[in-house]
Amino acid sequence: MKEKIKCPACFNELSEIQVGRFSVDVCQGGCGGIWFDAFELQGMDEPDEAAGVHLLEIERDASLTVDSSRKRDCPRCDGVKLMRHFISPKREVEVDECPNCGGYWLDAGELARIRAEKTHTETPQKSGVTPEVIRYLYRLQADRKP
Repeated sequence: MKEKIKCPACFNELSEIQVGRFSVDVCQGGCGGIWFDAFELQGMDEPDEAAGVHLLEIERDASLTVDSSRKRDCPRCDGVKLMRHFISPKREVEVDECPNCGGYWLDAGELARIRAEKTHTETPQKSGVTPEVIRYLYRLQADRKP
């Protein structure tokens, strides 16, 4: 079991919850943020990842305001500040990442926004080129060689 850690946004104690094969830390009843240790976020940000659905509805205190401009401390690494950067292809979602341990802090709603953006950007593009066309073009090219 992991040690208890403090929320980098509102300083409440984080609650450890099991989500699929991962154990993540959430700010239940506080700001509603989520701490993902290294490589945990990649397993939760897929829209079809059923285990991550529970993380979209974390209980939070609506009266609590969080200063998003304040540099946040990593809840795992003493004296290390989290670095804020875009995580999504369209540069619409910013998250906090620890440069030391590779963990991620997501404020309330950011996981849902990451998933929503991935759903919109990962729609397959139809090229109009079928395998039959590729075979035909290959045969044409092969027939042209002396």
